Amino acid sequence: METKVSASSSPELSPNHRIKLNIGGKIFETTVSTLQSSALLASLSISTPTQPPIFIDRNPDIFSPLLSLLRTHRLHSTALRHFSLHQLVNESQFYGLHSCPLSSFSPPPFSPFDASFVTSISPPSSAIVSDFSASSTTSLLLAHSGKISYYDATTLSHSSTLRTHLDGISAIAAITPNISAVGSNSSAGLHFYTRADHVGSLYWVDNSDTRVQKSRVTSISDSVGNGGESVFSAAFECKHGENAVLIVDKSTLKVVVEIGRQSGNSAKSSAIRKLRWVPQLGLLVGSAVNCGAFGYSGYVRLWDPRSGEMIWETNEPGGMVRNSRLGDTMGDIDVDPEGLYLAKVGSKTGDLGVADLRKLGSDPWVYLKDPNPGLSANWKDGGSVVVHCFKGNVFVGRDGGLEAWSKMEEREVVEGGGDEMKWSLYRRNYVDKVEDSERGIIRKIEGGGNRLFVSRENVEGIEVWETSRLSGVKAV
Repeated sequence: METKVSASSSPELSPNHRIKLNIGGKIFETTVSTLQSSALLASLSISTPTQPPIFIDRNPDIFSPLLSLLRTHRLHSTALRHFSLHQLVNESQFYGLHSCPLSSFSPPPFSPFDASFVTSISPPSSAIVSDFSASSTTSLLLAHSGKISYYDATTLSHSSTLRTHLDGISAIAAITPNISAVGSNSSAGLHFYTRADHVGSLYWVDNSDTRVQKSRVTSISDSVGNGGESVFSAAFECKHGENAVLIVDKSTLKVVVEIGRQSGNSAKSSAIRKLRWVPQLGLLVGSAVNCGAFGYSGYVRLWDPRSGEMIWETNEPGGMVRNSRLGDTMGDIDVDPEGLYLAKVGSKTGDLGVADLRKLGSDPWVYLKDPNPGLSANWKDGGSVVVHCFKGNVFVGRDGGLEAWSKMEEREVVEGGGDEMKWSLYRRNYVDKVEDSERGIIRKIEGGGNRLFVSRENVEGIEVWETSRLSGVKAV
C-alpha cells in the first residue's frame, strides 16, 4: 500500500470531525472518534484532515463490516455470511484494530440445535488430517503427514507448521501451551515438540522384556492432576499386543507410574484407544471399542492415577458388570468430565446409555428415552460410530451423519427412585443436513471453546461447526 500524507502539521481535530476514506475506489465517511480504535486509520486521519479522501488499496467490501465494528464495537452476523473468519482477522490486523478484543470474532455459546457447518480448515501442503487436538485454550493442533500445524484457537488463523522426524502422526495432544505430545503408528515412543523443534522422546521401558521399548502410542489424554497442571497420560501398545498406560510428569517429561498393564491377547485386553481425565473426581477413564465379524465389543476402565489402582471396569459383551440390554453392545463410549457421567451408544439400537460416575455398580446404565422416534427407526446395525461429550451434550457420528443428545432442563427422568441419580430428559436431533452427511465417514469429533470440530475419512482438513450468528449481533 502506498499512502501519501502531508508533511505539514495539523491542528487538533474534534472527535466529531468528518473523515473521508477511499478504500479500493469506494468512498467511506466517518468521524475521527470512530477511527481511534484503528492504529493505521487514526494516524492517517490526523495527518491529512483536509486533504482529498485518503486512498488505501484494499478490498472495500470487507472494510465495510470492519468499519461497522469500529462504530458499534459489535460484529454483525452478516459479516460471516460473506467473509471467512480468516479474512476478517487478517484484514483487521492490517488496519491495526488491536483495541478490538479477539472475543469479538468468537462464536456465540455452542448449541447443537442451532449449530451449522461454517468452514473447513485445511493445513498447507498435505491436507489430509490424521489427528487433531482442540482441547487447548490457545491453539488448535492439526497433524498431517508427519507435520504439526498450529492455529489460533479464537481466530482459527494459521500461525506456523513444524516438520517432525516422524513419517506420520496418529495421536496428538497439547500438554502445555508450548509443548505438544505426538505418537505414530509407524514409530515407537512418545515425542515432544515446541513450535520450533523436537525437545525429547519417551519410551515404555521394561528391562525384563526388550520388546516393550518398541511399543507405539495409541492415545494421549489431556492433563491429569488438580486443575490439570501436573501430569498427563499416554497409552502404549507393543506389536505382540501387550499394552499399558503411562502417567507422565509435564515438567520433567518422565514417567511417574505405569498402570493398567494387560496382555492384549483378547478384545477385553486390547490397547486403550481413548483416554480422558475427570478432574472433579481425580479419575482417569480409558476405553477401547472394536468392531469385527461378530459385531462390536469393548470395555471401559477407571483408574486412580495417584495409587495406580483400577477402581471400576465393564466389558461388553460379558464381564462382571451386567448389561440389561444383552446384544446391544457399545458402538462407542465417552465420558463427560463436567457432568460426571459415562455415555455410550448401543451399536444395534442407537439408544443412549448413561452411568453416573459417582454411583457405578453391577449394572449402572440408564437408557434415556428418545422423544424423537423417527431417528431410532433410521438407526441400522453395523457401520462406524463415534461418541464425544461436549458442553452437556452427547454428539454421535454415525457413518457420515452427526446427531446430538441434549438436555431438556424442564423435565427429568427418574430411574429407580430413592437415592438414584435424576436424569434430565434428553432430546435427540440431527445436527447436520443431508449434504453434510454425504461428505464422508466421521472419524473424530472434539469440542474446543464454543466450536465443534469434525474430521472425516480421506477428506481434506477438518470441519468447524458453530452456533448460528443469524439471531443478531455479538457484543464485544
